[in-house]
Amino acid sequence: MADRLTQLQDAVNSLADQFCNAIGVLQQCGPPASFSNIQTAINKDQPANPTEEYAQLFAALIARTAKDIDVLIDSLPSEESTAALQAASLCRLEEENHEAAARLEEVVYRGDMLLEKIQSALADIAQSQLKTRSGTHSQPVPDS
Repeated sequence: MADRLTQLQDAVNSLADQFCNAIGVLQQCGPPASFSNIQTAINKDQPANPTEEYAQLFAALIARTAKDIDVLIDSLPSEESTAALQAASLCRLEEENHEAAARLEEVVYRGDMLLEKIQSALADIAQSQLKTRSGTHSQPVPDS
């Protein structure tokens, strides 16, 4: 996954692309402007363009990207975050990491102990089944 600055740069690039595309669509689909008395037959015969739909689409895309940029900017470290604060935060995270590692080791140890008990019980069950099967085959069948 990319770091926050790369995500922010990608979002700004996406916003720039959306602005360029919106301007291009407006140029392509927008109605031509009339100059004083000059009207051509082409201008009168142009079909209606869905410019309102395009405007809503690009407005939604641009607004969503702008919100994403705001969220990314808010997630960046503040100027108040000094090296000492960052070091303290890293120390706290390291302590939490060690505690989690100790809990994990304990859980793994208990899991290994449980596995040994289960394997021992399965071995006992297998031995019992073998004894009962061999005992039924070795007994003579009574004559009637």
